[in-house]
Amino acid sequence: MTTDGSSDPTQPTILGWRERVALPEWGIKRIRAKADTGARTCAIDVTDIEELDEGRRVRFSVMLNRRNQRRRSVTVETDVVRRSRVRASLGHAHDRLFVSTTLRIGDRDIETELGLVCRQRMLCRMLLGRSFLREGFLVDSATRYQVGLPRTPGD
Repeated sequence: MTTDGSSDPTQPTILGWRERVALPEWGIKRIRAKADTGARTCAIDVTDIEELDEGRRVRFSVMLNRRNQRRRSVTVETDVVRRSRVRASLGHAHDRLFVSTTLRIGDRDIETELGLVCRQRMLCRMLLGRSFLREGFLVDSATRYQVGLPRTPGD
């Protein structure tokens, strides 16, 4: 990051271990994400997964907040980009659907694959794995919210 808060494309962007990101194609302006160098892929907290069109598309609800009784969510319908067997943090392998969307962090938009998973007991609704972090990010595990709120590139 430069002194005016914009990204310098020649330098890696420093992230805190927790950041706020947006998923503009899905109408999500802000969701809390954990930068996780131990995870290979990105993951997002969803419920009500319904495969459509013989498994080529999927409909699901993105959980924005599980803290209170309102349980805010956004329903998304999109293409499935792949299916993969993923080993969870406790060592168990699960089949997972992956979708693709634009993820906005700070002033950068990056096309990203997200695994659909229930993260009900987790603090952050999303994980940013190494497949995302290698796009020019470093993680400072001693800090949070280094890049500020997601903003439209050029703002």
